[in-house]
Amino acid sequence: MAEADLQRFLKKVRDLQAFVAASETDPALRQRLRDCSNHQEVVDLAAAQGFEIGRRWGELGASQSGESSLLAGPAPAAGHESVSVLWQGPLWRLERIHSCGACSPEGFWYDQREHEWVCLLQGQARLSFEDEEAQRSLKRGGHLYIAPHRRHRIENTDGGSGTIWLALFWWEAAP
Repeated sequence: MAEADLQRFLKKVRDLQAFVAASETDPALRQRLRDCSNHQEVVDLAAAQGFEIGRRWGELGASQSGESSLLAGPAPAAGHESVSVLWQGPLWRLERIHSCGACSPEGFWYDQREHEWVCLLQGQARLSFEDEEAQRSLKRGGHLYIAPHRRHRIENTDGGSGTIWLALFWWEAAP
């Protein structure tokens, strides 16, 4: 690891240790930490207390070299997502979706004709399927297949640097 990376890592560890120490002496802060439901909420709470604990280990920031990267680029505004079609053919399309603290509107369900396979490249998300009682959580590297017309919704994605999805959609050829 380069010296600059080592120094950033050590500062993150020191800030994390100080944040933990503060939560052990402040019952209100400890309760706020307990109420966090995902990594980004913990990062945001720490930042509000003056501690920079940042990204998860191994998550990259925006590319500095100008090279093409699925992880590069600013996050969309809180509560929104941006969609880029990376490649497509007559019966398929590959998208990069960048969500930031986004969720489906109340009562809305996706009901699409395409097959869909998604993989989380960054962040985490919670999804609901109409035919399942429990929500599903996806973390970086997690993936799932969604059959056509299987109704689903996004319950939550990370804020801050957001959640980045790689989504492949395809449909059957017409007879």
